[in-house]
Amino acid sequence: MPPMSEVELILLNDSDKCTVYSIQFLGDELDEFNKFVAKFREDSQLNADYRAIIRYVEQIIERGALERYFRNEGKMRDSVVALPALRSKLRLYALRLSDKIIILGNGGVKTTRTYEEDNVLQGYVVTLQKFEELLKSGVKDGSVVITENIIDTDKTFEL
Repeated sequence: MPPMSEVELILLNDSDKCTVYSIQFLGDELDEFNKFVAKFREDSQLNADYRAIIRYVEQIIERGALERYFRNEGKMRDSVVALPALRSKLRLYALRLSDKIIILGNGGVKTTRTYEEDNVLQGYVVTLQKFEELLKSGVKDGSVVITENIIDTDKTFEL
């Protein structure tokens, strides 16, 4: 069993249509979404795929986290999705909680048929799945309040 890691919810962007968050491991310089950006921003081979994902993120900020932007990736009981919905070698994983709340995670190059066949990609998905479970239990115990477009918490989460 890997050691417990503490993460906190980081607000990236707050618009009328969608509030965008990421998670950041305590002690890390960057949140998970900005790690993805740093990894692929300068990658010339994946530049078109990267730019397409960033365009989707910009559209989500402008229009909301509408279902059509995503492909469902996780299990039936979770909210894990991937950008883009179209064919791409690159995947960015996220938790789509509603049209107005999204938590962007990390991602990478998809070289296998499913994310489960790639340890790195599976790690990103499992991190988001575990974080969503922690959010749900926080809502139950009152330490997390989720409104129409805001996740209100000041706690760090043991992942």
